[in-house]
Amino acid sequence: MSYDFLIIGAGIAGASLAAELAVDHKVLLLEAEAMPGYHSTGRSAAFWSETYGGPFVQPLTTASYDFLAKPDPDFSDAPFLSQRGALHIAEQSGRAALDALEGEFAGSGVTLEKLSGDAISRRCPGIRGHWDQALWEPTCSDIDVAGLHQSYLAAARRSGAELRCSAPVQRIEPDQQGWRVEAAGEEIEAAIVVNATGAWADQVAQLAGVEPVGVTPYRRTVIQLRTDPAVPLDLPLVIDVEGRFYFKGENGRLWLSPHDETPSEAGDVAAEELDVALAIDRFEKAMDWHVLGMDRKWAGLRNFAPDRLPIYGFDPDTPNFFWCAGQGGFGIQTAPAAAKLCRTLLLDETPPAIIDGVEPERYLPSRLR
Repeated sequence: MSYDFLIIGAGIAGASLAAELAVDHKVLLLEAEAMPGYHSTGRSAAFWSETYGGPFVQPLTTASYDFLAKPDPDFSDAPFLSQRGALHIAEQSGRAALDALEGEFAGSGVTLEKLSGDAISRRCPGIRGHWDQALWEPTCSDIDVAGLHQSYLAAARRSGAELRCSAPVQRIEPDQQGWRVEAAGEEIEAAIVVNATGAWADQVAQLAGVEPVGVTPYRRTVIQLRTDPAVPLDLPLVIDVEGRFYFKGENGRLWLSPHDETPSEAGDVAAEELDVALAIDRFEKAMDWHVLGMDRKWAGLRNFAPDRLPIYGFDPDTPNFFWCAGQGGFGIQTAPAAAKLCRTLLLDETPPAIIDGVEPERYLPSRLR
């Protein structure tokens, strides 16, 4: 069977791009696992924040807002965002980091409001007094990750895209028509291969004889806790500006991460006891709350290029091999804009209005060679 585009990886990156391309092209979406979104997509901390990823990721995040907050009724009958707000907190050692965060987004249109003293404790009851400076990011929202992912898969399917799960790729070879790929014992022909495999991006590139670009997977831990007092319904996302922890409420429980970034092999990672203990210790030093127990723990992989920006574009040495990788932890919140950007790069189209102001040159893989 022959396809215009073979997209390897059916997480949020692959699913969103398949939905964009399938409206007028023949698309096959391959997934190694038994279900799409098993790894990074299914283990997200599920928030949308314009500051997350830094000022060069922010244009993609901001450009995705309208699509997520007010989706077309044909795509979804409900919004994917619900407002929460984020509180970036600092103690004495974090003053410079807080000032740097504010400076990074000056003039960007991102709203950041300085808070101190009682204004911080009103947003986050129980916070200890040495956390006396903060920036309030009111637009930060929860994101329905599963709903968004499934909506993209459904849209791709309605447009004729095929999805095959439990189909790990064993071989990728160039031929006169583009590529000949073997997956789950079947041979597939495609004009263009899209590498949307997250933590496996460099491995898949090497399988195709393409030079890796330096994508590194990092483990990130999250635990779900019961606390005393109970988690307030209006608790914002609370982020230590020095990158040692963040937490938020979720269905009456607390989701807490030690903000770890441990280089890892691509695979099915799990939370480690040391990271769990660090998270709880840091939380209890920041908050006058008691941890009553842990309901569950998990870990996922976030994959980064060396410069921590996403990689979107044709490989400079292999023109029919397209990178859609290196999305860190911000691949979900940027998916609408990123998918449209990738379509324009794949088809050499005029960029749609949604990505006005996004500079594709920042994300091309050629910068990493």
